[in-house]
Amino acid sequence: MKIITLKDTFSVCKTVDLSAIDLNKEYFFIGKTATENSLICPTHEVPKNVMAREDNWRGFFIDGTLDFSLIGILADISTILARKKIGIVAVSTYDTDYVFVKENNFSSALAALEESGYSVEDRNSF
Repeated sequence: MKIITLKDTFSVCKTVDLSAIDLNKEYFFIGKTATENSLICPTHEVPKNVMAREDNWRGFFIDGTLDFSLIGILADISTILARKKIGIVAVSTYDTDYVFVKENNFSSALAALEESGYSVEDRNSF
């Protein structure tokens, strides 16, 4: 499987509400529960109404559309990175999975995935 890197540095945030989020931007991952509103977005796009934020995350996604019958892809990636003591934040969309790691672990994470048989492509256009 091919891993495609994202060019931006991302932030993981907790927001007061979702009103300040410009949904026309390229990347925004939103999670809403009864107790919180969470957001992952490029650091330069973080809205002003965040209550907490964790900066310096880098991301990648699995190339192509993953059929729902495919099992264990995210588990495999998280296991590979856990063995290297690299924590992740993962987001699944309808088509694929996105994984974020702290920027200081990004190169090590990609190297570990390549060692385990994944190919990595750096597409600066994303």
